Amino acid sequence: MFENLQTRIESAIKHIRGQAKITEENIEEALQEVRNALLDADVNFHVAKKFIEDVKVKALGQEVQGKLTPGQLIVKIINDEMISLMGSTRSAVTMSSQPPTIIMVTGLQGSGKTTFCGKLARHLKKQGKQPLLVAGDIYRPAAVEQLKVLAQQITIPVYAVEGKNPVDLAKEAVDYAKRYARDVVIIDTAGRLSIDEEMMQEAENIKNAVKPHEILFVCDSMTGQDAVNTAKAFNERLAFNGVVLTKMDGDTRGGAALSIRAVVEKPIKFISTGEKLDNLEAFYPDRIASRILGMGDILTLVERAQSEFDEDQAKKLEQKILKNEFDLNDFLEQLQQMKKMGSLRDLLGMLPGMDKALRNVQIDEKAIGKVEAIIYSMTKQERKQPKIVNGSRRKRIAMGSGSSIQDVNRMLKQFEDMQKMMKQLTKGGGGKMNALKGLMGAGGGAPGMMPPQQPRGFRR
Repeated sequence: MFENLQTRIESAIKHIRGQAKITEENIEEALQEVRNALLDADVNFHVAKKFIEDVKVKALGQEVQGKLTPGQLIVKIINDEMISLMGSTRSAVTMSSQPPTIIMVTGLQGSGKTTFCGKLARHLKKQGKQPLLVAGDIYRPAAVEQLKVLAQQITIPVYAVEGKNPVDLAKEAVDYAKRYARDVVIIDTAGRLSIDEEMMQEAENIKNAVKPHEILFVCDSMTGQDAVNTAKAFNERLAFNGVVLTKMDGDTRGGAALSIRAVVEKPIKFISTGEKLDNLEAFYPDRIASRILGMGDILTLVERAQSEFDEDQAKKLEQKILKNEFDLNDFLEQLQQMKKMGSLRDLLGMLPGMDKALRNVQIDEKAIGKVEAIIYSMTKQERKQPKIVNGSRRKRIAMGSGSSIQDVNRMLKQFEDMQKMMKQLTKGGGGKMNALKGLMGAGGGAPGMMPPQQPRGFRR
């Protein structure tokens, strides 16, 4: 996410490193490069121009004090301005004090609007809400069926009536929600191929009929400046409450995220980072600015971990570690928990400095799947007692998992290293730090990460 923009800004800041004071002369070249980086990222021209002017005004003449360097000071100023540009604070979905809360979802066709409806329903269900999805897109082939499939995955009802006018459908759905105690109604409206007057009028009619508490505009972040222009046109007709940026995991240049708030004066509320229903994040301007500047995003990483955290399982695991009973079944369970949190590169990129470290590193996202296949090819006894896995067993496991004996050997060695680390951690004292260092040195770190040109898979 934002890798190219991050690299360009980092390069620009190098121009003023080593200076004792920030002056107009030594900042001019750096800010010109930042400006070019923003324009290349498809940031709105007027937004980029104002951003650079604001950074320049705040930076000029500032003395570099203590151990702070000019580069660090500029990063702080740019970070603060980016946060301000994207909205300063988190903007949550408005919930009505009188249920049901009605949320109307709009956007162009192909922007990921219907998938977002499913993601939003899952997100709200995890917060204790009882959502109802409404299949209001009756024009796109299979749109209703797509919504039903998504809803089935998260066990949420869908209100859909064949041949019904979308306006009447929306009104009936709200009545249905009131009767059956569904406290949130999410209306998936028809996507437009462009700013179509007839379809825009239909959206206005739905708005007037059900009076939604929240109207969300979904746009494809990969379209950059086009997304901003479309958002402006939709806002003029519907006066929506917030923006959802989809496909943030793709080849997005960041222009939409940095421009849309300034142009339409409406907050970004969510970003979508993949096709799965759990690939949805609340939008925090400070965290996104931190990612753009390569400073990581520890808070989001912690929140993801907490969302998959099972306290009872954690206590059981702790007891097994203390008793030195951690086996391959537990190892497999931890790998599966990690998969739920997202892609390996995305997770590692949230650690400060890791985006830069990973630029020339090949990450095999299938590596965890390979380890799972190896463990699944073992007997129950082998998983509980990996030390009994001799040469003939390794050959059988390799054949059963479609991997090589070397792959099996590497996985068992990695597990052995992890067991040693856990023994050290239970002893306390200075052994904890030494164990962690030993684990990283032995290659027990992130599965799938390796220098370029090495064989794919796990490494020691």
